[in-house]
Amino acid sequence: MSISKLQWNQAMIQRYDLAGPRYTSYPTAPQFVESYPAGEVEAAIHRSNEAARPLSLYFHIPFCDTICYYCGCNKIVTANRKRARPYLDSLFKEIELRAAQFDRSRPVHQLHWGGGTPTYISDTEKRELMAETRKHFTLLDDDSGEYSIEIHPGGLSPDTLAVLRELGFNRLSMGVQDFNPQVQKAVNRFNSVEEVAALSERARAEGFHSLSMDLIYGLPHQTEETVAATLEQVIELGPQRLSLFNYAHLPHLFKSQKQMDASALPEPQVKLNILRHAIERLQAAGYVYIGMDHFAKPDDPLAIAQEQGLLQRNFQGYATHGNCDLLAFGVSSISAIDSIFVQNYKDIPSYTAALDAGRAPSFKGLTLTDDDLLRQAVINQLICHFELDFHPFEHAYGINFRDYFAGALQELKPLADDGLITLHEQGLQVCSEGRLLIRRICMAFDAYLKAPQPVSYSRIL
Repeated sequence: MSISKLQWNQAMIQRYDLAGPRYTSYPTAPQFVESYPAGEVEAAIHRSNEAARPLSLYFHIPFCDTICYYCGCNKIVTANRKRARPYLDSLFKEIELRAAQFDRSRPVHQLHWGGGTPTYISDTEKRELMAETRKHFTLLDDDSGEYSIEIHPGGLSPDTLAVLRELGFNRLSMGVQDFNPQVQKAVNRFNSVEEVAALSERARAEGFHSLSMDLIYGLPHQTEETVAATLEQVIELGPQRLSLFNYAHLPHLFKSQKQMDASALPEPQVKLNILRHAIERLQAAGYVYIGMDHFAKPDDPLAIAQEQGLLQRNFQGYATHGNCDLLAFGVSSISAIDSIFVQNYKDIPSYTAALDAGRAPSFKGLTLTDDDLLRQAVINQLICHFELDFHPFEHAYGINFRDYFAGALQELKPLADDGLITLHEQGLQVCSEGRLLIRRICMAFDAYLKAPQPVSYSRIL
């Protein structure tokens, strides 16, 4: 499929920009239940092995040496790098425990290190972790997998990239956020244009397939002019992928956010102006709007996969390798195995204690019902491709789509009347003016939003 450029419609954005889930999964994490039965996990792993799908591996390394005030990630801030050693020892136990349950012949198509700051651990520890992974799982040696790592460019030696490439990583995700000195000081995250440029140059020299940069809009002291300046610098650096995330100020959930001056946050209309300029500038620079905050150059595999109707989405974002079972390791990480989600303990003591006792360190999970799986497929199709053909869902799930989703289609009728989507007898198409509001469109198919819930969501934009 070929997608036209996104169009900005101020009136519709103001009308439909409400709070809602980010849909890194469906059902979303608030639906997970505690004391999730180990038997459910074992049954899912059995089904997974029978299906023989390829694997996606995620490793959570929660450590940072300084705190970024805006951050809502599960992290441990410490300058004492020795604290990583016992955590890695526990991580190795989890790898061995979980790998023993999976057929070794299943190849690892995706691998990702996130955090925290994964490069916090030493080069020796990085080699240990990858060696332990390779010992228990079948990694691809031909550089065809999507093996990525998140890096904080501030103070990172370019030589570290050579080590990462040696280990098999072929994609980098770099958290730039903003280059403006006043903004950096306000959020306590520092990385200069020169540092990022040196890392970008070295990444290309080392043969990384793709470089992605993350930016955040809505931070203290940001204006249309300051973000525009950062954007020009980023465009000049030429990453293949770029993410532009909306900062959600939720200090009641994330204590570090209290260290920022809330009065310095840009007003809602300024945030929208920043977003509009960024989208228009990135599209003018040749980037394709993939959706859900993400952009890519037209020749990037993400854009190609979307054009071919093959794009997928998982807990790490958009992906080109679909149909994988996701095994996640480390505190707070979430696995998606067959038709279940299972999440590890969020604190290191509980995580470590479980592994020391020879148990999987999981405490929450969810077994997806047939209805969950259907709605998950619908939402993923919308997020990735901005259209629905009802026929494949009717054939795969034995339903009449219009009857089954009568309530959702009725809820979407005002959006159709406003020109954001086109509804027809056998499908749904999101118009260019509606693509920014894809989360709102997905919410119509979310069964869990129909009942009152004590969940705090950020605004869509």
